[in-house]
Amino acid sequence: MKEAVVKIRTRYAPSPTGKMHVGNLRSALYEFLIAKHEGGSFMLRIEDTDQERFVEGATEIIYRTLEKTGLKHDEGPDKDGGYGPYVQSERMKTGIYMKYARELIDKGEAYYCFCDKERLASLKTEVVEGKEITIYDKHCLSLSQEEIEANLAAGKPFVIRQNNPSEGTTTFHDELYGDITVENAELDDMILIKSDGYPTYNFANVVDDHTMNITHVVRGNEYLSSSPKYVRLYDAFGWKIPVYVHLPLITDENHKKLSKRSGHSSFEDLMEQGFVAEAVINYIALLGWSPEDNREMFTLEELIREFDYHRISKSPAVFDIVKLRWMNGEYIKAMDFKVFYRMAEPFLKKALTKSFDLRKIAAMVKTRIEVLPDIMEMVSFFEELPEYDTDMYTHKKMKTDKASSLEVLWEVLPLLEKQADYSNDGLYQMLVHYVEEKGCKNGYVMWPIRTAVSGRQMTPAGATEIMEILGRDETLRRIRKGIEMLENA
Repeated sequence: MKEAVVKIRTRYAPSPTGKMHVGNLRSALYEFLIAKHEGGSFMLRIEDTDQERFVEGATEIIYRTLEKTGLKHDEGPDKDGGYGPYVQSERMKTGIYMKYARELIDKGEAYYCFCDKERLASLKTEVVEGKEITIYDKHCLSLSQEEIEANLAAGKPFVIRQNNPSEGTTTFHDELYGDITVENAELDDMILIKSDGYPTYNFANVVDDHTMNITHVVRGNEYLSSSPKYVRLYDAFGWKIPVYVHLPLITDENHKKLSKRSGHSSFEDLMEQGFVAEAVINYIALLGWSPEDNREMFTLEELIREFDYHRISKSPAVFDIVKLRWMNGEYIKAMDFKVFYRMAEPFLKKALTKSFDLRKIAAMVKTRIEVLPDIMEMVSFFEELPEYDTDMYTHKKMKTDKASSLEVLWEVLPLLEKQADYSNDGLYQMLVHYVEEKGCKNGYVMWPIRTAVSGRQMTPAGATEIMEILGRDETLRRIRKGIEMLENA
């Protein structure tokens, strides 16, 4: 008899503890792509059992980020798909975690621990994977049933611990790393239920993933060391183990873990710095995954089609902000102008208080910026002519120097004074006619004019386009200023 095809179900299960880290967003993206590539379901679950780290407003950040990035969840706290509640603190009220913890106690796979802080502090510490940890000595595992019941009746604080074997090995399979075997002696009896009655992250994860029918668990490879404990929980319950996909570390340019100090470790940081959500998603998709043809530019729909999680690398992925800036610039270039102008307008208005045609200026900068705040520096010369050095008038390629530039400015000044049509076309035709009469190349004339009206070596447009924006009076003022500077030089 043919087996029924199991529908893939993935979950994004963030903790509301602040801004969404780039690594968390990548996990959400990969979980979304794995599900959607196979026509499966992508679920949102809020893991708020760590009340000490809870940050007010962080849940709203999660929703806002998923909406901005297009990672639409099929079910979650706001979309009941029959597996709710989807918030762990609400699930806790149903008694689900304590119920399953007690089931493990009945099976001998977990036990009550009444040790106080003083006793726990006296336990030996061991170094595991470079970290100093305390290995619990199973002291409370030997308590009699009478002692346990007496402690519970007396209201003595307790936690519930997993009862892991101290001999033998545990093996689990990861889709990227293959079979991984660990010595059971390395497995601590981790806490499942804390003294406040809340489940630990590790225990709630396993219970929720099973009861919510999650088929694929995608997370950072920092959880590889915890996976044997998860596997032992699944085995203890007699549950099917989900497909594990542990993602490579994301590092900064110095190959250190991407931290808040980098200034671009969260999605909110990147949005504040003027990146486009679609470009961020495209770039993050490539942090550890590559398609067969090594292309780099993808829409979300194309990622859904192309994504194969077996092509995820095990090597750390470097977050290259320079590469992201380039990619963001490509997205801006390809963007519909109306969409771009809506995003650019606040930056233009911040940089320019005088009356200018902002749409024309936006069109100038659209293909020249990488992130939106670049606009302000790029257009600030329209507002006020910056201080500049007359050495800028010397340009080898244009064959100009200070003397030739002064000559050109003196000759074009009366032409510009007479010019009635200050449109880009009108100005260009007039100056081209002057170039023809002078018998020189365009750059020989345009370079000194552009320098005089902008005070910049690099501008988002040519001389006549700038002059059109500035208008007659400001253009003439700047040309005269250039003449004065060159004469004084």
